[in-house]
Amino acid sequence: MKNIYIPLMAILLSNGFLLHKTYGQQTPVFANYDYNAILINPAHAGFYPDTDVTLTNRGYLNQIDGSPRNIGLTFNTPLNSRKVGLGAGFSSDKIGVTTATSLFASYAYKIVFDRYYNRARWWSHNPNVLSFGITGGVLFYNENLQELGIQNDPNFENNINTTIPTIGIGILYNRERIYVGFSASNILGNSLASDDNVNLDNPLYAYMGYRFFATRFQEVMIKPNVLIKYVSGAPIQTDLNLTVNYKNRIEGGVGYRTSSSINFLAGFYFFDHWRLLYNYNQTLRGTPINNTHGIILSYRFGEGFNDKG
Repeated sequence: MKNIYIPLMAILLSNGFLLHKTYGQQTPVFANYDYNAILINPAHAGFYPDTDVTLTNRGYLNQIDGSPRNIGLTFNTPLNSRKVGLGAGFSSDKIGVTTATSLFASYAYKIVFDRYYNRARWWSHNPNVLSFGITGGVLFYNENLQELGIQNDPNFENNINTTIPTIGIGILYNRERIYVGFSASNILGNSLASDDNVNLDNPLYAYMGYRFFATRFQEVMIKPNVLIKYVSGAPIQTDLNLTVNYKNRIEGGVGYRTSSSINFLAGFYFFDHWRLLYNYNQTLRGTPINNTHGIILSYRFGEGFNDKG
């Protein structure tokens, strides 16, 4: 019997696919985490003042056959009360003969501590709020093992097609200068998986960031942040990141994933409502298959990314 170990968010958000008894150990690169946080924490649903739609892709510029590729689309919107947020999306990852596609919907309820806050800035959303979120979805996992052409090995005789319902929970506290979040990506584990031989782990995430300014005019924002991921049986992984943003006009950053890779980010905002970011992930382990290019394209309705200061 085959055991398939699937750390859920490693499949949904990163290049870490697995074949049979290996673990996908990667966390999402910071470009996806910091600009599309609803993927790891449903408490971010409705975080922005206007509806936000984000398209992500990674690995499609790679020239190596079978290298990791990802494409995803998320929708994130507040309701009229501003106390409730909704999100939804999909993510599809492929490496070699393995494909995992996730569909999800998220709900968040917010407790606002300063409802009379009137000091809006281009960098500040929900300036004093505690948000609780829940997400539900389904993961479709497929391995076309017969394409490998491996003979006389029972582990590769049949393709694998598995459907896995998932539920995640999360919490987020955000102020003007600091934010802290915690989430559990799949509290159901493998209890509802269509294949009894699937062992589905529950990754845990903790992260925080701090915003400060390089000038007294608050035009250049510097944001260090950290993401910690824990999966049972795997080493704890940490992403350390630093971004610099000039009034939502241009942005750049660098990140380091412990014992794994360095990430670089550059992007700009245009026509008030659009943001385009490019990310490059450079592995530190000497295997070029994980050196990937990625693009994040966002459109924000309403006032968009305009300076509100």
